[in-house]
Amino acid sequence: MNTPSEDYHALLARHDAMRLRRRILTPSDSRPEPWSAKAPQAYDGTADQRLISDFLPLVSPLEELIAELYRLLFERHPYLRSLFPESMAFQQVHLVGIFRYLIGNLHRTDEMIGVFEQLGRDHRKLGVRPAHFEAFEAALIEALRVRAGARWTSALEGAWLRMLRLAVSAMVRGADAAIAEPPSWEATVTSHELRTPDLAVLRVRPHQPYAFEAGQYASMESPLLEQAWRPYYLARAPHPDGELEFHVRARGAGGVSDALVHGTQEGGTVRLSAARGSLALPDHPSADILLIASGTGWAPMKALLQRIDADRSRAHRVRLLLGLAAPQDRAAVEEMYDAAYLEAFRRGRPWLTVIAADATDARFAGAGLRALNGILTPRRGAAARQHAILALAPEVSTTGPAQALTARLVAAGVPVAQIHHETTGIDAVTETSASTTRTGLLSA
Repeated sequence: MNTPSEDYHALLARHDAMRLRRRILTPSDSRPEPWSAKAPQAYDGTADQRLISDFLPLVSPLEELIAELYRLLFERHPYLRSLFPESMAFQQVHLVGIFRYLIGNLHRTDEMIGVFEQLGRDHRKLGVRPAHFEAFEAALIEALRVRAGARWTSALEGAWLRMLRLAVSAMVRGADAAIAEPPSWEATVTSHELRTPDLAVLRVRPHQPYAFEAGQYASMESPLLEQAWRPYYLARAPHPDGELEFHVRARGAGGVSDALVHGTQEGGTVRLSAARGSLALPDHPSADILLIASGTGWAPMKALLQRIDADRSRAHRVRLLLGLAAPQDRAAVEEMYDAAYLEAFRRGRPWLTVIAADATDARFAGAGLRALNGILTPRRGAAARQHAILALAPEVSTTGPAQALTARLVAAGVPVAQIHHETTGIDAVTETSASTTRTGLLSA
């Protein structure tokens, strides 16, 4: 028997199939656009940004505004509660981060639109539809009025509405652009191996073809926590057997990672989002590559190394710097959880050099920076040919290590355009959120 969630998502899949058929059969110039699908023309968000920022104390703290928003949303539309996880704590913090990102980047309209188009594609897996945005908008405006009281003005309301509709229209366009893509993939767990008491290596096989590139990540949902998703790097390059690999560390917070590590077993199922991410190999087939990873940040590096090894047209010289993620992660460095694989892979591949940061240092940034002194050659022009890819572990709770490593690479002459780490989509949107990510890493 199907669960209500399964029935709902099956209905959404049929709905999308019908929309796609109508799009194919309907002439492009006669297709009606949803209320929020049209992008504003020549919109400069600077004035709205200034107005919203100047009067933000009226509705602050944002945490209380968001709590009021969700209270009103579920009170007016109880059926929408099923689209959200049982615990709303993470969701509320996440939305606070999104609003901070919106307000802080409203003057960079084009960049912001790109981020929210991606967010719209990703929200398809949650079953979000344009009508839900209308309900959300009404709840937000009511919450703003409640928080601001008599000092609320029509000018402020207009600024908030323009900001919200800019983001929502981008999300709807992003979702529409991905209509031919499944909103999510069911996958069977083919292997679940505990490498440490709190870290598991999972292999899963999607039930449908799943496209991705080495270096990307996918969000995963456990059936133990419906509608709660967390992103994890794919730790295996595309393979003919179709299996995907993920490295997951439990955080002890009862979230998705804990469910995947301690509540998942072989034969179980999970749901996957489409693969996203920007950690990719350079186009030049012989560029020098520096891979910098800590903790489970090793996962995308493993996939990238497999990709290099499989492509005989590439002649990279690769150096892999592995280091400490955080003081509490020292055990993972002293006994790297995937050491046997790495040692076997390293043998017979002269193009790969593996360097470990000083495991006695309590901070990866300090150890990593010292190791970089021996990696970055002082020869003129050598650093300019270097491409660096960073993936620090989710256990790093601040942006400091990634920023320090990036600054050191730039100072050594590596062009900033050749330093690659996640800077869009999930990371950019949640940058200012206390519980989410922006350190070139993914939430666990």
